[in-house]
Amino acid sequence: MTYALLIFSVVAAAFTVLWLKPSDPNKLKLLIAFSGAYLLSITALHLLPEVFLGDGRGAYFGAFLLLGFFIQVMLEFLSGGIEHGHAHTHHQSRLPVGLMVGLCLHAFLEGMPLGGGEGAHSHHGHHGHDHSDDHSHGLQPLLLGIVLHKYPVAMVFLAMLLNSGLGKPKAFGLLAVFAAMAPLGTLLSGVEMVGQFHRESLAIVIGIFLHVSTTILFESSEGHRFNAYKMMAIAAGLALAAAGMLLLHH
Repeated sequence: MTYALLIFSVVAAAFTVLWLKPSDPNKLKLLIAFSGAYLLSITALHLLPEVFLGDGRGAYFGAFLLLGFFIQVMLEFLSGGIEHGHAHTHHQSRLPVGLMVGLCLHAFLEGMPLGGGEGAHSHHGHHGHDHSDDHSHGLQPLLLGIVLHKYPVAMVFLAMLLNSGLGKPKAFGLLAVFAAMAPLGTLLSGVEMVGQFHRESLAIVIGIFLHVSTTILFESSEGHRFNAYKMMAIAAGLALAAAGMLLLHH
């Protein structure tokens, strides 16, 4: 189910671009703001407690959080900020190598905490209580957050490729590579040798999410009316994530 949802978000984005042909960039910005708020909310309400509570190694995991934050800074240098909706369309016939590297590494790292398997659970068990139930419950908001995030990003990515003169076969080939990255990250973290570092990889992703979500939320836009809509989209994203966490714990 995890792999299917990760791929479905990209497929749905492709159908949206090809069939609905969205032309209003403000509507896409609102969707991105909603997804950014959702990521920030699940990070604060679930991911940070999962990594830091019940363990005396706060500075250790904090170092991985900072690593993730600065990894995202470097990835955005390559991708041009497409992770939070920035598209720089220009006519080109060559493959956008830097953009692909940045975007694919971002997606790959995002998918890693969704795996973990037995290695993650046994690693949690070393800290005094069994987190296996928390981990399985935590997958749901985290997975939904990644799906909500990937959907508008894939829309921006595909539209940018199609408008660049790259050609549909190459554009859809690159989109397929992007779609495979998060499932590959999840698959790799299911290997016990990698899965035992579940909390470290989750801390890195927390840093990535903090960078992406705060960048989305703090970007200013012209027009009081649009900013009011953006505030409503942010409030909806925060509220949905909070409601989801409350339902999971009852």
